[in-house]
Amino acid sequence: MCDIIVVDDASEDNTAQLALVNGAMVLPHVESKGAWLATQTGIRYACKNAYDVTVTMDADGQHRAADVGKLLSAARGDCDVVIGACVERGSFSRRVAWTLFKKLTGISVYDLTSGFRLYKKPAMDVLTSRQASLLEYQDMGVLLMLRSAGLQIQEVPVQMPLRESGISRIFSSWSKVGYYMFITLFLCLVKAVPEKTSRFTNRLKQGL
Repeated sequence: MCDIIVVDDASEDNTAQLALVNGAMVLPHVESKGAWLATQTGIRYACKNAYDVTVTMDADGQHRAADVGKLLSAARGDCDVVIGACVERGSFSRRVAWTLFKKLTGISVYDLTSGFRLYKKPAMDVLTSRQASLLEYQDMGVLLMLRSAGLQIQEVPVQMPLRESGISRIFSSWSKVGYYMFITLFLCLVKAVPEKTSRFTNRLKQGL
């Protein structure tokens, strides 16, 4: 048994009405906040209502409810986050971005941009913080925050059909890819440099 929460990010269609008719709880935004802040709204609701686990899904048809069981099964192990990964869906620009960000940060997650994720309570607490609200995207920033908190991330392979509607906010044009790359590169460098400096300092101390 689970609760279904739909965050209506000021949509202009009948999303909220359909969700209510089908028994879901709807959390409306008066104005659009974007994918990550909409996701954070749902996670905050889960924390406030003492949920132990939250599964996030996009609303474009790529994430299948039938695969939620795979994430739940993996969550029985020693991890705090489970990501439903589908690396085959990556376009050329997406793969270039993934490769660069992984090398800069040392993040070993294969599918960096998947929004199909399971968060346990420790991860939910991290992602409802004020710092997390400053993020614009839910990929590298979220993963870096989770790693900094010492949380364990696991991936499980899932299939992702083509979008039923809409286009990728990040990879829909080269100008948007450029903006995304700039913002995320800056974030990666800011987060990665202190950790690399710390590792260098530790090795130096060990050699003295």
